[in-house]
Amino acid sequence: MTPKTIYLALCVLGTVLPLSQLMPFVRDHGLDLQLLIAQLFASPISSFFGLDVIVSSVVLWVFVACEGRRAGVRHLWAPIAASLLVGVSLALPLFLYLREPGLTRKPV
Repeated sequence: MTPKTIYLALCVLGTVLPLSQLMPFVRDHGLDLQLLIAQLFASPISSFFGLDVIVSSVVLWVFVACEGRRAGVRHLWAPIAASLLVGVSLALPLFLYLREPGLTRKPV
């Protein structure tokens, strides 16, 4: 199995698993961001995970911008949008998927 195939499978997994937990909340409460944030920071352990994901997202954005430009990756907006719409679990494998063709190109 190629890295590109693995990254694509991880994109699917990184989308389905988080959204499987978000969809029941949206079904019950709509996009109530105030309630979502209140529940996210309701306890020290949930705050730990929330802050970890927020910091990881910012680190990913910097990585995508720096590494993406250096490696000539196209569509750098896509991993950033993915991190905002789903999370790091989709954005990171998506960036690695987009970066893969540039890494496997053979020099002429």
